[in-house]
Amino acid sequence: MTDERENESPALLEWAEVEEYIQRASDAFESYRQYPVPQRMDFLRQIGREIDAIRTDLIEVSQRETHLPEGRLRGEIDRTINQINLFAGVLAEGSWVNAIIDTADPQRTPIPKPDIRQMQLPIGPVCVYGASNFPFAFSVAGGDTISALAAGCPVLYKVHEGHPQTSLLVGGCIERAARQTGMPIGVFTLLMVARDVGIQVVTHPLITAVAFTGSFAGGKALYDAAAKRSVPIPVYAEMGSINPVFLLPDRLKLHVEATATGLVASNTLGAGQFCTNPGLMVLLQSPDTEHFLSLYGKQLAEQTCHAMLTPGIYRAYTMGVERLKSMGTLSLLGEGKKSELAEVAVPVAFRVSGSDFLRDKTLREEYFGPASIHVVADDEAQLVEIANVLDGQLTVGVWCTDVDIDSFRVLFRVLEHKAGRLVINGAPTGVEVCHAMVHGGPFPATTDARSTSVGTQAIYRFTRPVSYQNYPDRLLPIELRNDNQPGIWRKVDGELTRKSI
Repeated sequence: MTDERENESPALLEWAEVEEYIQRASDAFESYRQYPVPQRMDFLRQIGREIDAIRTDLIEVSQRETHLPEGRLRGEIDRTINQINLFAGVLAEGSWVNAIIDTADPQRTPIPKPDIRQMQLPIGPVCVYGASNFPFAFSVAGGDTISALAAGCPVLYKVHEGHPQTSLLVGGCIERAARQTGMPIGVFTLLMVARDVGIQVVTHPLITAVAFTGSFAGGKALYDAAAKRSVPIPVYAEMGSINPVFLLPDRLKLHVEATATGLVASNTLGAGQFCTNPGLMVLLQSPDTEHFLSLYGKQLAEQTCHAMLTPGIYRAYTMGVERLKSMGTLSLLGEGKKSELAEVAVPVAFRVSGSDFLRDKTLREEYFGPASIHVVADDEAQLVEIANVLDGQLTVGVWCTDVDIDSFRVLFRVLEHKAGRLVINGAPTGVEVCHAMVHGGPFPATTDARSTSVGTQAIYRFTRPVSYQNYPDRLLPIELRNDNQPGIWRKVDGELTRKSI
């Protein structure tokens, strides 16, 4: 192995040690935020190079800790490196600071107009809590960490107990990159702590924001702790989603087999351990719906999964499935193959009427794993009623044709209020890392529907707008000075331009 710590039993930090690391991050903030942009870009890109250099070791360790297949892990490492380089590119282009300039007009009456200039500034040290189901892309060097570092904020990363050795290896990559590019001590810290200490970090007065991916209980605990501070801070928690999929009649009439195949594959991918796993499907009563449900059940019966991420996740899934099986309103639609291996999820699907679904709020809860509930609505009015009662989601999918789009306009308007990402004729598990992506949604999917944890807009979780009024040019940040030395797009007196003033 490239890192001798891989064979060690990770020791948990005490609170006094954590406080020292938080102070170190705070001390690093002022200097780090003022580092020249090219130096911050080099830091990010070096992190990607360090990860790529130990790719084989990362896959070996992560497979052992998470049970995820090699192909999935290779792809996730690629995604992690790509999103690191994407944020480096955002820094290079520069317009992310949202520079807005309203020039002075001393001749304006009845009072002169002042010179006012605005841009985004980093907020300070942030704490990131990684996900169990993505040991790389939503973990130590994942989007939360990288977007904060890109913004100019030091990061303290709370290691997930599901893959500690993987975290140590990736943390070493960031630490090496920081040293090689001359970053201040404290710009990144890996925290191996117990859960109660992890929550305590949120209450420290030097922490300015929190990013979290995980369960509703975990995210809400952090959110509540932050809200009770004398100075509350933002908590950007992704807490789960059932990701409803609406299957409209003309689509099922024309493409029933392809639809069933695509959704079975999506629901069982990665043992169903995706935050955007389609766990709820809503259909209208019809012969084509019956055909779809029959195909779905038969195809599901042929599916097998690998071991789940942790024993705790497996226990929660099996207990949830047994709970669903005990409900008299549900009927078993199909069940996958059992495995002789330990902690392997068995895919399962249930059917319920629209009326029973509307009466039972527990059917709208997330069952993390390859489980799905298929709701058969009596008519279009009930279908829309089901859409209306849904809680906030990360994604909502609609499988449809042009005929369906014309017939169900009301449904589409309702769904715009329900999720951060709306998907047509696609399985929602794929999350594209790009400028336009929104990976977030109304509560309880996240604690702040205005933000995203994937894509370049994630950087704004760790910044705040600041206006400078009547500042002399030499005292302004370089992005707001008259000569526009960085050559970025700026809004000057209401018009986008790269010109100097």
